Amino acid sequence: MSQCTACNEPLTVEVDLEDDEEAHDITGSSTGTVVPDSVELQCGCYFHWQCLLDAYEVTQCPHCCKEVSSHTPSGAEQILCNLNNEGGLQEGLDILPILKEESYLKAFPEERRCRAFLEFCAEGDVGAILELVNNQEDETLNDSGNGGGAAQSTDVLRYQDPMGSMSTGLHVAISSGHDEIAWLLLLLASNLEPHLFPADVIQAAETLGVTREDQTGKVDIRTLQDSNNRTAENLAQELGGKWDIWIHAGWLKPVI
Repeated sequence: MSQCTACNEPLTVEVDLEDDEEAHDITGSSTGTVVPDSVELQCGCYFHWQCLLDAYEVTQCPHCCKEVSSHTPSGAEQILCNLNNEGGLQEGLDILPILKEESYLKAFPEERRCRAFLEFCAEGDVGAILELVNNQEDETLNDSGNGGGAAQSTDVLRYQDPMGSMSTGLHVAISSGHDEIAWLLLLLASNLEPHLFPADVIQAAETLGVTREDQTGKVDIRTLQDSNNRTAENLAQELGGKWDIWIHAGWLKPVI
């Protein structure tokens, strides 16, 4: 199969390699490179990855309407495909989690920023989190200044993932082992007393230009529970290791 069943275009995509010196011709313009972009579903239909994301709604092929889901030995639903892209061919890849997330974000596009925030917490990307939070604050100020009143945007810092057991960024940071993210979230979204923050954390925050807002009237992120009724402290107690020090110091203890 050489064409996408959705758009009838070749199953390739041009990747921009403008950061690669070899990707520029003598005029200085980017030539890029063409790589495979093919998703083969169990029904035999082929799609570009983005075409499939745009068309997917249920566990049926968007083209032939055949059921493409199956079940694992444990009974969990899955959608297996053969994915061929610049990373190579991956056979029998379960893409149902990604398709579900994209369907959710189609229905609630305003939460795309929140999903990115949780990914940054999992990756330990302090810079990306600060940029995202600062951008949201700027947008909120702009909306208010344009006469629209207070912006009704989701509080990214206290967002709870409806597709991920209602975990907060603090839950994610702890489960991923990123103590620097945990400190950042305690600084920005908790009522932890200032004198309880280690000196090196305060120094790092000042270097990054992080300022702590007044937390009066705001929910302390440490009080939020996931779908298993666990606070971040409960999760840290389960994991142990580096988090034992946090538990002993009371840094994660919710203040209600």
